[in-house]
Amino acid sequence: MKTFLPKIDPNNRKWWVASVDNVVMGRAAVKVANILRGKNKPIFTPHLDTGDHVVIVNARKVRIVGKNKPTQQRYYHYSGYPGGLRTTKFEDMIVKKPEEVFRLAVRRMLPKNRLGRKMIKKLHIYADSNHPHEAQKPETLKL
Repeated sequence: MKTFLPKIDPNNRKWWVASVDNVVMGRAAVKVANILRGKNKPIFTPHLDTGDHVVIVNARKVRIVGKNKPTQQRYYHYSGYPGGLRTTKFEDMIVKKPEEVFRLAVRRMLPKNRLGRKMIKKLHIYADSNHPHEAQKPETLKL
């Protein structure tokens, strides 16, 4: 018996659109990461990119659970130089770069290799409800 390997056609990927308006960020990020990996399909193969495209709208309105979490959650960036560690609070980051907040949550749930870098390119995030992907006829994803 031979091992089954799915034929991946990049032009035949589905498009999903999801609104994260007043949705818990971690729970939504898990569902999006699973779709990007292709774990929602019967042909899922861990070493192949079998996932679909996901469009996230209303990223500015995402929420995190916890009484003090918006002030305690920190994002770190290190330049590589001594004294080059920069920290940003969640409440500041959601105002300045709301797309980056959700992108980081999803990216950290994907594989940390070439395949993960390829998967994150299929994620399209927008701060408000307008997006240029209507031509792809995306299906609605319930989060």
